Amino acid sequence: MGSKKKMGYKCRIAGVMLLLFGSIAALVAVAVIQDKLKVKEYGLEYGIVIDAGSSRSNVFLYEWPGEKENETGVVTEKMNCKVEGVAISDLKAGLSDDEKTFNGFKQCMDNVTKSIPEEKHKTTPLFLGATAGMRLLHAKDKERSNEIMASLRDYLSGQPFQFHNASIITGQEEGLYGWITVNYLMGNFLEKNIWNTYVRPNGAETFGSMDLGGASTQIAFQVQESGQGPDYMHIKLYGYPYTVYTHSFLCYGKNEADKRVLDKVIKESSDPSYIINPCYPDGFNITTKASAIYDTECTIKPKNYKPDQEFYMVGRADSKKCGEIVKSIFDFKTCSSKKCSFNGVEQPPVTGEFMAYAGFFYIARALDQDGTSNLDQFNISVGNFCQSHWKELTAQKPKISHKFLKTYCFASHYVLTLLADGYKFDEETWKNIHFEKEIKETNIGWSLGYMLKMSNMIPSEVKEIHPMTNPVFAGLVFLFSALIIITLVLGFIVLIRACY
Repeated sequence: MGSKKKMGYKCRIAGVMLLLFGSIAALVAVAVIQDKLKVKEYGLEYGIVIDAGSSRSNVFLYEWPGEKENETGVVTEKMNCKVEGVAISDLKAGLSDDEKTFNGFKQCMDNVTKSIPEEKHKTTPLFLGATAGMRLLHAKDKERSNEIMASLRDYLSGQPFQFHNASIITGQEEGLYGWITVNYLMGNFLEKNIWNTYVRPNGAETFGSMDLGGASTQIAFQVQESGQGPDYMHIKLYGYPYTVYTHSFLCYGKNEADKRVLDKVIKESSDPSYIINPCYPDGFNITTKASAIYDTECTIKPKNYKPDQEFYMVGRADSKKCGEIVKSIFDFKTCSSKKCSFNGVEQPPVTGEFMAYAGFFYIARALDQDGTSNLDQFNISVGNFCQSHWKELTAQKPKISHKFLKTYCFASHYVLTLLADGYKFDEETWKNIHFEKEIKETNIGWSLGYMLKMSNMIPSEVKEIHPMTNPVFAGLVFLFSALIIITLVLGFIVLIRACY
């Protein structure tokens, strides 16, 4: 009988201890699960970049999840709004275009505002970057340039966003950001693995980038050597460092190069009232004012310059002569380094794949050479295009505005000369050039790269999501705490009874 009581006592003690330790373990487990298994839910972040180019302005809206991959947001383009009106470098010129342009900005900013949740407005960064058109204006008329930028800052600071700055970016920055855009869209920085997370591709090689605007052209590509000077830029993206060679040639954008070629054509003519232009097709003629050619820092004004003087130009297609005139605006002889592109600018040899976009794409498409081609094909296409009659061209290329079509003989020679003689692409490396407008339905340009770079510095809002809601968590804590207390009371009672 005594042994049975002793056995019952031990069973009660064992039961109480089991309940006690089980309750403690359960309480600890609930606390650990709530803390360790919580997930971080990141809201979408937004950024606005205004690309104020030499021909027009575009407002880009980008978005990315707040959870960054190795310090850089995974950015996608949500909107591209083209601003109606003139380029900002043409503002404050006493013309009626200012009101139209600012109305264009207002319309685009209204569209952007509607696309961003209201609670995100105050934390959405807004930037404006002006490129070569404003770089030229700043060199020509600093006061007017400053007035334009000040008026834009006043306007943008009144928007419901976090306005950072409106500035004129350097040519090197423009080239670098274009390079970032290309390689981001090509997936050379990140790719999704089987776990649906972003990782750096194994053995990923980057693409070079070539941008042709109205007032400048840029080349950028990754190099292994560190390099010295402002053309070698160092950048860290997604946790990895890169050294990028980039150079911008001001006055070598398509529009400014065209003016320099027209200046050469005029100088070779003895009669301004009847000028033969070998870069214009047969059957085409045009009257051009002197101001349209010489009112820029890129061409030297002739003696006795009169802005309203008119030049009557007649097309007489001569591809060879046109090519010679185009080459004359480059200096391929001066070079104080081991290797140069042109005008004495040092450049390492081009290697790997290259993306040629913006003006490069449109000119190549006019020649039916967009995508990839070889140097011989491109050369033949240039010759065939330049020997075509104006009526043939307008019939064959009905979708191309006559404003641009008339320039494409010069422009095709210009691209050929710039890439082959300037950047030194040969028969083999030319095959690595991809003439494209978009990658994965996203426009190629510097603004996306700029947003990627700037997203390194933008803080992310984080909302912690626990596996259990607060009421459930509190209920479980209360339940297991009560069980521990009850167990301790039961244990105390059992011990008291055992003593008496």
